[in-house]
Amino acid sequence: MSSLHWYILAQVLGIITIIFEFTSYQIKDKVKYFLITGIGSFFWMFMFLAIGLSTGMSTQISLIVAGAYSTIRNLTFHVTFKKDTVQSNEFGLIFLLFMIAFALIGGVVAVISAPSEVRWIHAIGLIAALGFVIGQYLPGDHYVRITVVFYALAIMLTQTPLNILEGDFRWNVMGLLIELAKIISVVLFYIRYKKNPQRTGLQLSGV
Repeated sequence: MSSLHWYILAQVLGIITIIFEFTSYQIKDKVKYFLITGIGSFFWMFMFLAIGLSTGMSTQISLIVAGAYSTIRNLTFHVTFKKDTVQSNEFGLIFLLFMIAFALIGGVVAVISAPSEVRWIHAIGLIAALGFVIGQYLPGDHYVRITVVFYALAIMLTQTPLNILEGDFRWNVMGLLIELAKIISVVLFYIRYKKNPQRTGLQLSGV
């Protein structure tokens, strides 16, 4: 396929990602949250792959790795939180520590391998990602939403001309909209939270 076709496919994958990611931050139940955001991360990963095939893979490698990492992490946490046993909780903590170590090592390698012109952007993304991983696992509704806002802002930098060195397309519109959707979803969550602290989120069964 041509670079144009890959770019169009990336936008389609981005629309699917938006639906899942926006929904996930309206859900208080951590089990359902991790499932929905895990599915969203799967499409997010392939969106970056398509963008790489359109505008140059060198600036997208760390984002593809982040998408794969996010998919595995979220779906694993989904299973862990769903079981909610002493053994699963212990496994969840060990898995969290492993994920942090993997993110740190893999992230540093990805940052170093990025072109020098855009390395600082990926370094910011790595720091924000580590904070988000920890925020996801911490109990309550707030840590995950506060940290995802900073992570979303960091990812938005990677979707601008600052991070694209090749190709005809200088903006990944859907990449920006995905992160914006997360931020808007968090804001909406807190508007609902302020109105009714005891029940916040979409009116879904069990949420």
